[in-house]
Amino acid sequence: MALISLKSFHFCSPGAPASRRILMTLSKSLSFVSERRKPQSYRPTAVRVLYSKDKSRDVFCRKNHVQLRMRSLSVNERVHLCGDTGSNTKADERWMEEQVFFRTLKSLRTSQEIFKFLRSLEVMSDTMASGALQRISEVEVDGDGLKNPDDVLENEVFRALCFQFEFESSKLSNSGLLNALQALIKLRVDPQSTLIARLLSESEERLANRKLTVDNLCSLGESLLELKGPSCAMLEQIVSRMQEKDIENWSPREMAMVYKILQVVVGEREQYWDLLNRMNSATLTIAYQLSPKLTSVILNSLVALHQTQVVPLILALCKHSVKHVPYFTDDELVSVLEAFLFFGHREQIFTEALEKHVPKSIPTMHPETVSKVMQYCCQKKILSKPILDAVAEGFISNADSFTTDQIAEYIVPFGTLNYLPPNASSLFRKLETILHARFSQFQPHALLNLLHSCVLIQRYPVNFLPKIFSPFFLQKLQAQPPGLDRVVASQLTQLFLTVTLECPFYKGPKLLPKYQVNTFLTTHCFLDVHLFKKVKSGLLYLLRKRIYFSSEVSTPYFYTVDIEIKLDEEGFMLPATQCEEVHTRIALCVDGPNRFCVNSHNLLGEEAIKQRHLQLLGYKVVQVPFFEVESINSCRKMAEYLHKKIFPHTYGYGC
Repeated sequence: MALISLKSFHFCSPGAPASRRILMTLSKSLSFVSERRKPQSYRPTAVRVLYSKDKSRDVFCRKNHVQLRMRSLSVNERVHLCGDTGSNTKADERWMEEQVFFRTLKSLRTSQEIFKFLRSLEVMSDTMASGALQRISEVEVDGDGLKNPDDVLENEVFRALCFQFEFESSKLSNSGLLNALQALIKLRVDPQSTLIARLLSESEERLANRKLTVDNLCSLGESLLELKGPSCAMLEQIVSRMQEKDIENWSPREMAMVYKILQVVVGEREQYWDLLNRMNSATLTIAYQLSPKLTSVILNSLVALHQTQVVPLILALCKHSVKHVPYFTDDELVSVLEAFLFFGHREQIFTEALEKHVPKSIPTMHPETVSKVMQYCCQKKILSKPILDAVAEGFISNADSFTTDQIAEYIVPFGTLNYLPPNASSLFRKLETILHARFSQFQPHALLNLLHSCVLIQRYPVNFLPKIFSPFFLQKLQAQPPGLDRVVASQLTQLFLTVTLECPFYKGPKLLPKYQVNTFLTTHCFLDVHLFKKVKSGLLYLLRKRIYFSSEVSTPYFYTVDIEIKLDEEGFMLPATQCEEVHTRIALCVDGPNRFCVNSHNLLGEEAIKQRHLQLLGYKVVQVPFFEVESINSCRKMAEYLHKKIFPHTYGYGC
């Protein structure tokens, strides 16, 4: 059988001679031979070597890690790493050669280009070799894993590199060892292979002997999180070593990596709280230096660690994140938005940055990221027309590829914020088409949120309500968290009231009384206490007696009226307690800032539908918005304002 040979690769430690010096002859080679010629001293190579009956090669995936089936690998002669041989080559000359190496490496775009470049070299340091593996992982690994496993893992150059790392692991520098481990994990090399086992064992030994720097500890921690997850015992050892280090000298990358490790190690253990508090103080001083990635990582860790008490640090990171908005990856932007939501923070300049970035990025942005942007706008009550209009356009074009949860997350904010985009007709036609095609795929609570948001902005899902009010759907709602709680029952009741008042042609099933609430539970539209007292004082000055109005009145129609005034047929006021001869009921809606979108005079959907329904139920609705009365400082002026609002066609204050 013919031999397949390639040049041997030789590593030298960082203190060894420059790459011009050939440490071993290039005629020595690694060869593929038949099983019967395998020497007794053979050990498995970097990737696990297995046999198949027909000796053919094939690649398969188990638990996301690639293994190879191929003929056994034999080494004609062991190749050793060489230490300093006494060369007079200066360290800075070697450094310049490594700079050239890494600059060239960075310019290469495929693994085949990298392998060709490596074959042209005579000798390289272990740092250079591990850097080559890292570059291969950068160009060959995407979100779905290793793109071309055959081209990488079966390449002779790759196998030679792996062989050398496995058998010379004890002679590697810390950076060479840990960078190689990181790269091989990213390349999905079998975690049970002797290569990974050797590198991990060597790393653990150096960790125990306190031979690793902060940067080394961070690299090892990142590898362990990727390979073994948060349950890895070595992570606690890493944190213990970190406690011995001087935090003030940590780089931003090191700080972010330690945060990442702490979020899976700390829990309720008090022994790490002091380290965390010191890190929080130190991070505040370097917040302005953080890259987009590191800003995202630290904010994500602060959320996971529930660090709500470090307000100055949170504010600094949130403000710093504004300039990074155009440069965040999708995942990074999601982490930042989640932090804003978790800490209850909102920055106007951050919103403005989103308004510039999101509309032009939606065609390439992942739907999950757009969903998070919409969730941010929705929860923070931000009516951003540039974002909402762009999202509506993107929904019409791409909604067929969205998950049902993403569809709901795109649409619900339109109802919550009480906003119809310019292309509303096309938007809801598209939504109706999707609902007809995929109705059964929606989770019950997501579907209810979606349809409820539609009625808030007068888009009536009449064709789907028979299924919503059916016992089968209600049972599904009840079976899944949060079940039929007060909020869910309020949504169902409001859907039923909407079709009763606004869709008289609806003849489908009704919502049974046992699923209805007595009073709607509104999540945004609570009374503004200060404004409410101000209006009541003005009313008392206007009407002279407290008996002529009542506050927070529960109606038979599920809504609570802020202030109610009753008039007889001739327009005279009646005592609030009187129920006979009532001809007109005036509902005074005292609308504080919490009933409007932020920095806007646009009512939220819940308050808009309430005022619409009260009018349909026969009330004369009089709105008292905060922005009309915030400058009024006396009862007399408030009374004048209310007189013009409530009794625009009469003169004076009397009845």
